[in-house]
Amino acid sequence: MPTTALPAEYRSDVETLWDFNQMHHEPRPVDVGIGLGGHDIGVATYAVDLFHAGIFPLIVFTGANAPTTVDRFPRGEAVHFREHAIERGVPDDAILIEPRATNTGENIDFTRDLLEELGYLGSTKSVMLISRPYQQRRSFAICRKRWPEVDVSCGSLPLALDDYVAGIGDVDRVMNMLVGDTQRLWVYPAKGWAIEQDVPDRVREAYERLVDAGFNRRLLPEQSH
Repeated sequence: MPTTALPAEYRSDVETLWDFNQMHHEPRPVDVGIGLGGHDIGVATYAVDLFHAGIFPLIVFTGANAPTTVDRFPRGEAVHFREHAIERGVPDDAILIEPRATNTGENIDFTRDLLEELGYLGSTKSVMLISRPYQQRRSFAICRKRWPEVDVSCGSLPLALDDYVAGIGDVDRVMNMLVGDTQRLWVYPAKGWAIEQDVPDRVREAYERLVDAGFNRRLLPEQSH
């Protein structure tokens, strides 16, 4: 049975990565909200909250399936997110779905293609990427690289670390994902997939300690630590 208790010996380092991977953008009105697929239904919940608050008039949910989501969202991440939003009062005509993307780069590319196909791209000057909390900085960097002409901000359901872990139900999974997303902050720019970002020494050192402690399941195979 997965545990939701964050081990005390790792708390400081996990909190360092948790805080750094969020962009801390204040929600502001944008043309389109983009809900990035994954295992966290909180992405769709927050998109609904922002829609009802008038932050954006149109939502795109983007995502197919991954091995970690197919059991939870068998019809696809974007499809389930859309259903979740409609159940919470978002009109069907305010939601677009992009059901093919299997990674964040495809989320961005395929969403832009969909908006162009449906005639929305010309009026899309600003977007908000809604993601898991620790996915914000990576998503921001990818979007700035692949869609540089759009003004991008980021957001996630505002939860404290312990509340987020409790909602996911598996602290080990969250810690491994958090370490993996941190590694991608320098690996992706080296591959030309994202813009460069400054990663402070304290973040790299926290990352290294967590890798050394065995939280390495989400590391890219061509990059250890």
